[in-house]
Amino acid sequence: MDPDRLSDALHERFDAKTAARERALPAARRSIRASANAIRAVHRGEFGTARSLIQDSRAALDEGTDGVTSHPDVRFAGYLLDAEKEYAEANLTYALVSGEELPAPDALGVGDAPYLNGMAETIGEGRRHILDLLRIGDVEKAERVLATLEDMYGLLVTMDYPDAITMNLRRSTDVARSLIEKTRGDLSIAFVQRDLHDALERHARLIEGDAS
Repeated sequence: MDPDRLSDALHERFDAKTAARERALPAARRSIRASANAIRAVHRGEFGTARSLIQDSRAALDEGTDGVTSHPDVRFAGYLLDAEKEYAEANLTYALVSGEELPAPDALGVGDAPYLNGMAETIGEGRRHILDLLRIGDVEKAERVLATLEDMYGLLVTMDYPDAITMNLRRSTDVARSLIEKTRGDLSIAFVQRDLHDALERHARLIEGDAS
């Protein structure tokens, strides 16, 4: 073994790995930021802006991933997986709010574990959307969205695998269950309030009819 030659080879490999990491990390951050902004745009009903931001997120994610294809330890270190999760969440939230079919992980080009964690976090965004719907009195659409959230949770709860494989999905699923239970309670109250309002209106029309 030639120590000098080995040292040069190790330095060369570590320099390449470090350079790949330094390219991937800011790209992952850009992707996460674009996904977060896309979700905010979706809730504002700005779907064109949301789609553009989702495309920006995808471009940044691809940039980061392309730079570490020969460095799997860097590729799966965590920050690119977080970017995939946020990207999945942005796409799922867009589909949920716009009424489109939920995309599968293969269609989004993300891993299964990031996709499922993104789905779990989408349930929180779905709750926010339902509360927005309830504020404007659209109880029927809120009920349909809740049904979709329950389908998503039904999928998540079947993923009984070690946390090391699923990126701690079990914890995210527990949070999702709590959010769905709260949302179901909110929706039940909204139904009662709507029925009471309708009953009062019918009673008022009867009184007006008798008075005339």
